[in-house]
Amino acid sequence: MGQVKMLGALVGDIIGSVYEFRNTKSTDFELFCGASDFTDDSVMTLAVAKWLLEDEAHTIHYLIYCMQELGDHYPYAGYGERFSGWLCEDNPQPYNSWGNGAGMRVSPVGLFAKTLDEALALAAITASVSHNHPEGVKGAQAIATSVFLCKQGKSKQEIKEFVEKTFGYNLNRTIDEIRPRYGFDVSCQGSAPEAIIAFLEGNTFEEVIRLAISLGGDSDTIGAMAGAIAACMYPIPHDIAERCDRILTDDLRDIKDNFIRMIEGR
Repeated sequence: MGQVKMLGALVGDIIGSVYEFRNTKSTDFELFCGASDFTDDSVMTLAVAKWLLEDEAHTIHYLIYCMQELGDHYPYAGYGERFSGWLCEDNPQPYNSWGNGAGMRVSPVGLFAKTLDEALALAAITASVSHNHPEGVKGAQAIATSVFLCKQGKSKQEIKEFVEKTFGYNLNRTIDEIRPRYGFDVSCQGSAPEAIIAFLEGNTFEEVIRLAISLGGDSDTIGAMAGAIAACMYPIPHDIAERCDRILTDDLRDIKDNFIRMIEGR
């Protein structure tokens, strides 16, 4: 059986989907069940991928078009109330959000970019169309940077030190230290660092996902951010990738496959 090409963010989202409002505080949980599905995290991640695929100029206008088009196709994917309204507006404007929606959708930028400066610039664009609060932009840039550096073969220590120095996140915590008091936090500043810590601590792709989701909180989004980084260092197990691939709809799968082909050809 041939290898299934998959994006780590989609895997983290799908596995985390059933635990977002039914949190687990253990790493010992079922990866999939009948209710496992993609959420807004996957839809908007693939909207960013579609933008990078189809718009060589990387215009804000076309990014918004891609986000609104897929949002219209999947209106019940679990968007926050304010963002759900933004998706339906004729002339959507940024609304100073620091939410982790900026971090959850940005990972294609880190995979696409040829330089760190390009990753930072594109990440800022993907955030600022809606999440233009400094923490929203920072969260998107931190996740995109982590993906980019990991893709470039940097060590975990190098990634940790760079992210701490550049973005000011405290990454000197462990998942076991964070977990007992961690609650539902949809801010970038309260979930992007935790996702990066899960990546730093895990030793396989599956372990990273289990650590991320075991925090509780906004499980699908933390899983998506952690999975996006982890997939640049660790192979996604074939059975996990295949299960997630089957859960995607045909149009989302096509965007994912076309995007992966493009970045593999860069």
